[in-house]
Amino acid sequence: MFLNKVEICGVNTSELPLLSEEEKNALFQQIEQGDMDAREKYIKGNLRLVLSVIQRFTGNHDNADDLFQVGCIGLMKAIDNFDRTLDVKFSTYAVPMILGEVRRYLRDNNSIRVSRSLRDIAYKAVYAKEQLMKTMDRDPTIEEISKEINLPEEDVIYALDAIATPVSLFEPVYQDGGDALFLMDQVCDKKAGRIPG
Repeated sequence: MFLNKVEICGVNTSELPLLSEEEKNALFQQIEQGDMDAREKYIKGNLRLVLSVIQRFTGNHDNADDLFQVGCIGLMKAIDNFDRTLDVKFSTYAVPMILGEVRRYLRDNNSIRVSRSLRDIAYKAVYAKEQLMKTMDRDPTIEEISKEINLPEEDVIYALDAIATPVSLFEPVYQDGGDALFLMDQVCDKKAGRIPG
């Protein structure tokens, strides 16, 4: 992923506008009255927010342009559903919407298809884990997560394994100088026994 490049989806990231709070408020009043030009300006004024969110996925090998476009969809949904009367900053509301859209895209475009019910269990478990971490100040056990979502431990383990990102056998796990040790080098066939050296 190349987030340091100047152009993403034809947008020159170095020229993205920054809106002041007054400008944001004025534009949002116009948006609420159906002004599509104001909506467009508001979107452009918040594209840096999308960029900051998709940088969390730098370890992912998906195209930055794709993630940016998906993040923009989340931004537009946030603009369309934002309620200014709640006294919450727009960015506080928008970041989870953008994150959710990107995570949904990554989940649905995974190279391995996982059933919807299994994905639902996995994401309940992930959400429960995040909530438990906040209250416990540590990683919860599988047993604690399964109790939280009221499902058997085996189902939680199976579901979490199903959504894990596949790893290539040619993934380097250790590199010292010129010699790399690949994941494939650590896989053995117990039936074949040792290879005579």
